[in-house]
Amino acid sequence: MELNTNRDKVVAQSVMGQLHHPVIKPGKIHRVGFDGVGRVGPAHGGITYDIEIGDSCMGLAGDHVEPGASTKNMTPEENVAYTHLSCVGNTATVVSGAAAGDKGFVTGKHGGIDHVMIWFSQETLNKMVCDDRIQVKAYGQGLKLTDYPDVQCMSLDPDLLDKISEDMEEKDGKLYVPVVTVIPAHCMGSGLGQAELFGSDYDIMTRDKRAYEECRMADLRYGDLVYIQDHVNYYGPDYLEGAGSVGVIIHGDSNLCGHGPGVTVLLTSGSGTIQPKICSHANIAHYLGTKKLD
Repeated sequence: MELNTNRDKVVAQSVMGQLHHPVIKPGKIHRVGFDGVGRVGPAHGGITYDIEIGDSCMGLAGDHVEPGASTKNMTPEENVAYTHLSCVGNTATVVSGAAAGDKGFVTGKHGGIDHVMIWFSQETLNKMVCDDRIQVKAYGQGLKLTDYPDVQCMSLDPDLLDKISEDMEEKDGKLYVPVVTVIPAHCMGSGLGQAELFGSDYDIMTRDKRAYEECRMADLRYGDLVYIQDHVNYYGPDYLEGAGSVGVIIHGDSNLCGHGPGVTVLLTSGSGTIQPKICSHANIAHYLGTKKLD
C-alpha cells in the first residue's frame, strides 16, 4: 500500500563513526548466565565476518553478538548524535582505509555499548580494520505517517519504510505491518526503564519455554521485524494494553538473566492502530536486497 508521509520535510544530515574494537573488562572474562555457568566467548563489537542480517541470531557460541560492522563515535556527545540520528536503512559509506568508498546500510542501534551496526558486503568487511571511519547519511528521525497521527516512526529510513509498506495492509482504520512473530509484553526485559529508545534497543527474554515455543523464538533472525504486544514507545518503553510496536532484531541471544535478542523500535502506536501481519520474509535483508531468505 502507499503511505502518505512528511518525507519532504525530513532533514538528511551526516554523522560519523568508526569501527569499534571489542571490549572485555579486566577481571570480567566470564559472563555468568541464568544457569550460574560462566562462559567465555565473543560478544559485541568489531567486525563479525560470518553473521549478517537474515542469519539466525539464536544458539550462537557468543553473547549479544552484533552482525557485520559495529561502529561508534569515540566522543561521547557526538556518539549520542550518531546513535540517535542514524536510522535503520540509512546508507553508510566507508571513508578511510582500504575499503574507502564502499557502501552499506545501518541495521540497528545497540544500547549500553552504544553501537550502530552496519551491513557491508563480505568483500568490504574483509578489507576493513578496526578504527576505519564510516559516514552515515542520517535520514528518518521526524518522519510521520500523515494519515495515522497516533503512529510514531522511530529510527526508520523513509526509503526502507516504502519497501516495507509494499507488504502492509489497511483494514478498518488499522495498519497491518509485516512481522515474523508476535512477542508478548511480559517477554520484554533488559532496556525497560529507559527514558527513550530512539538511539537504543531493548531485549526479548528467551527463557520462558512456553513463550519460546509459541512465538517460535528459535527461528528468529537478525533483521527480522517483530510485533511487541501491549507496548508503546512514544518515550521510553511502556506497558499499555492494546498498544503495539514493531521493531527489528539487531543483536543475538544471550544467556544473561533478563537479556536476549535486541529490538530497535521502528513504529509504535498507543491506540492499537498498528497490528501484526505474519509474513515469513519480514526481514530488512529482504527489503534492502542484501540476502535472499529461505
